[in-house]
Amino acid sequence: MLIASFLPAICSAAASAPPSEFGVDAPELARLGDFAVGVRTLFLVQPDQPDVLAFNPKTGVAPVRERQLTVDLWYPAKPAVSATREIYSATFPSEPPAAPVSFSVPGLAVRDARAAGGGYPLIVVSHGYSNAPAAMTWLTENLASKGYVVAAIRHADPPITYTAGFPQLLLRRPLDIAYVTRTLQSMLATQHLIDPERTALVGYSMGGYGVLTAAGAELDPAGPTVKLVPGGLLRPYAAGGAQRDSVLVKSLRAVVAISPAGGGSLAAWGEAGLREISAPLLLISGDNDQTIDYKTGARAMFDKATGSHRYLLTFRGCGHSIGLNPVPEAMQDRLWDQDWFEDPVWRKDRINEISAHFITAFLDLYVKGDTTRADYLNVPVTSSSAGVWPARDSDAYDAYSPATGGITVWKGFQRNHAAGLELLQAQAAPASH
Repeated sequence: MLIASFLPAICSAAASAPPSEFGVDAPELARLGDFAVGVRTLFLVQPDQPDVLAFNPKTGVAPVRERQLTVDLWYPAKPAVSATREIYSATFPSEPPAAPVSFSVPGLAVRDARAAGGGYPLIVVSHGYSNAPAAMTWLTENLASKGYVVAAIRHADPPITYTAGFPQLLLRRPLDIAYVTRTLQSMLATQHLIDPERTALVGYSMGGYGVLTAAGAELDPAGPTVKLVPGGLLRPYAAGGAQRDSVLVKSLRAVVAISPAGGGSLAAWGEAGLREISAPLLLISGDNDQTIDYKTGARAMFDKATGSHRYLLTFRGCGHSIGLNPVPEAMQDRLWDQDWFEDPVWRKDRINEISAHFITAFLDLYVKGDTTRADYLNVPVTSSSAGVWPARDSDAYDAYSPATGGITVWKGFQRNHAAGLELLQAQAAPASH
């Protein structure tokens, strides 16, 4: 009976289109690349790590244990013609007292397929609180098809419904990201799969906090984030701490933070910490985020990260849930479950295809050095809704805007399909002496 009840979900997932494959209204750079995609799973072990969840307030000590991390790896591949595409699965917490909900997601990747060449850039992805890489395949598979090796960490968070577990995320996110990146830069370079000198980070929500910290943002040792982690366990990795360098990612070319945590009441980096990021930065956020305040979150991060050439893409009227796939069928019965994935206003596939377009342009420019992508980021008008496209008989209905010749619709968008967005850009400030 258990097998019979699970089969319909698998069959439904297999019959659906992968979230990484977008529709006809997608901006130009969102479309899949030229490569087929493979996926494999790695198991890493980091020794001698403090277990925050087992911290003893009476002794002031957290036991030290091995930290086991599972990493899903997507890469350009040459699968067999008849190979079966992957179906991903994961489980998310539901609203108490309901049990957690398991779901499946159709993929285009082939498990353990032969790699197609090597020397690709490495992208390390960090998911949100209680999320999983299986819910971010809209991006991981899409980037792998474009010639990136994409490593998504399964952080194995405590359930989001267990509020006492939050300090673990504050400590582990930057530590996990730095450790996994460092390990894969060595391991995958030895296998000739990646070029370790071309590395980028992508994080969603708490993953955004993690990648910004691993990119160089200095944690405020006197701030609330450091104080929330018991036993002073985060203090050595904050500004001036003896182990700060151990959370920094080397050879970093670019950083993407989607709905990033770390601002607002967390005040993770204080007033000056974000200035220490020097890699180019793309922030993506909704200005109606009810989970992480936009003004003290992404907008303030854009203003404070003055050491970086940075961009802020804003979805007007959009909320927090912009980092995951469209809602799977199994998550549609309860509003709590659906809200992990969907926005109340924006179509989720539309959010993802726009984000994929800009993330592709950003990574291609700063990681691969493709200067033709700059035109997609140097938009002619800050507000996409202000763009114009005078009628011309020579233009096909679904043509992509060239953003030239009097056309100010953002490059790569189709006529009447570039509304509700804002893109800000700021140069890095000259280094002070």
